[in-house]
Amino acid sequence: MLKIAASLVLSALAGSAGAVTLLTASLADANENPPTSPTTTTGAPRPASFGTASFVINDAMTAMTFTATIFNIDVTGSQTPDSNDNLINAHIHAGPAVTPTMNGPVVWGFFGSPFNDNNPNDAVVTPLATGVGGTFSGKWDLNEGNATTFAAQLANILAGRSYINFHTNQFTGGEIRGNLVVAVPEPETWALLLAGLAVVSGVGRQRARRPLPAAA
Repeated sequence: MLKIAASLVLSALAGSAGAVTLLTASLADANENPPTSPTTTTGAPRPASFGTASFVINDAMTAMTFTATIFNIDVTGSQTPDSNDNLINAHIHAGPAVTPTMNGPVVWGFFGSPFNDNNPNDAVVTPLATGVGGTFSGKWDLNEGNATTFAAQLANILAGRSYINFHTNQFTGGEIRGNLVVAVPEPETWALLLAGLAVVSGVGRQRARRPLPAAA
């Protein structure tokens, strides 16, 4: 009974946490290499740009969907009167030498050039209803890529050797950047684990209290 309960717990955890791989990225000016200090065309400081992103790799490891929201970067060219903050390109970069302070090549573009979300095109850009910025989503399918493929870059992504980058008129090499990191288990996963351990522990206590059969 104890083995059965433990098996059920492990199976449930596998179904909850093992079906997909979750990654996150926190984008900031300071993450760029070198760091950026955004200004307007007249040289006056402008609000720091920043953003967040989340990524999901499916259980077959054949595609990665993502959602990213950025702030204080003009995603339409008309959210501010200044042109320095205009978004021109957005990509995922990766490579075996990539670190949080080491740049790498573009491996998949989802805005501007190169644009690689084309098999099919899943890219969607939604400008913020108020303020400056927008939300991006897309899906990097198995054979898409900029002179590479998702399959070829999967090991780099899982090893922390990739980052998402948004490029502007002022910083054509990238204004905000964030490394993709595998997310920690969700709270519900931990809750499931604790509940399962409690079940296993309860079964063990019941067995311990059960009287031994009388000798024949």
